[in-house]
Amino acid sequence: MRVALVHDYLNQYGGAERVLEAFCEIWPEAPIFTLIYDKKRTGGAFESRKIKISFLQKIPFVKSHHRPFLMLMPLGVESFDFSKYDLIISDSSSFAKGIISKPEALHICYCHTPTRYAWDDSHKYVREFGYPVFIRKIIPFFMNYLRIWDQAAADRPDKYIANSRFVASRIKKYYQQESFVIHPPIKTNLFYLSPVAGNYFLIVSRLLSYKRIDLAISAFNHLGWSLKIVGDGPEFRKLKNIAGPTIEFLGLVSDAVLRDLYAKCRAFIFPQEEDFGITPIEAMASGRPVIAFGAGGALETIKEGETGIFFKEQKTDFLIKALIHFQSLEFNPQKIREHALQFDKEIFKRKIKDFVEGEWKEYKNSFH
Repeated sequence: MRVALVHDYLNQYGGAERVLEAFCEIWPEAPIFTLIYDKKRTGGAFESRKIKISFLQKIPFVKSHHRPFLMLMPLGVESFDFSKYDLIISDSSSFAKGIISKPEALHICYCHTPTRYAWDDSHKYVREFGYPVFIRKIIPFFMNYLRIWDQAAADRPDKYIANSRFVASRIKKYYQQESFVIHPPIKTNLFYLSPVAGNYFLIVSRLLSYKRIDLAISAFNHLGWSLKIVGDGPEFRKLKNIAGPTIEFLGLVSDAVLRDLYAKCRAFIFPQEEDFGITPIEAMASGRPVIAFGAGGALETIKEGETGIFFKEQKTDFLIKALIHFQSLEFNPQKIREHALQFDKEIFKRKIKDFVEGEWKEYKNSFH
């Protein structure tokens, strides 16, 4: 059985790339097809793999600024030749699901989300990426083209795996497709319990507006409590300007420092809505409770009162009330870590392998 892996674009290292890493371990001989690739920006995680890159790679600056070239990406992904492959696994939040395969090949898509800037977040996308006014006026016409293509591309996979029940519901809404849920992998063995805890709360995040770090800053400014923020991004200067003296921006830190920060924080703060959310599980693997906005994937990974608590609205007052309520609660670090272990990478790999093998057997039988 000849297997190929497909990924949207390899110019960063985040949750989707961790999923791809796990796929690489399951199918070590499979090449990776991707629209663009930057070894440095992915930390060299895939440099030992055979990577097939689209013609978009030749466009100047595309590796660091790919968004202006979105209209070319459908053409890029359709230009790949999969005629040699029997099984294709696409790892997609946008274009990878749109590959064209031969009729007898099985295409399974691991979907992180239906393309957000084509559907529910399209207006926010136009606002947040700082396009000039004249560009903003014509983008809706291009978005219509992307929606049409994305809807057609959504029919190409034979089976969908969703990374959460939240995403499964969106796949059903926008693509009219059923999906099987397998949560993304976490390397839980890298995290540990600490015998001592610090007096600070922790956020680990890219500094983007939808992450609502501003909400956390407002709450901690009001309470005067210590908050450490790990990460970088376009909102850094804006957030720094509104932060009080008890809030510390640490930027990007080493893995060892990050694990120590997780292990010793009082609690992890998660004020955004995410399709899944890996960082809260890393915190829980460190035995630390999570204070999260009660929406999206967090509702599937955090157990209220056992591994954390929720606040119901993305408003400063609601987060402040949750933080004050947290003071009166006790959590068992060992039980929190045990809960996180269900998301371990090896469990993910086993579930993926079992699902794919089952679908492959059924699919091949249908051709006889």
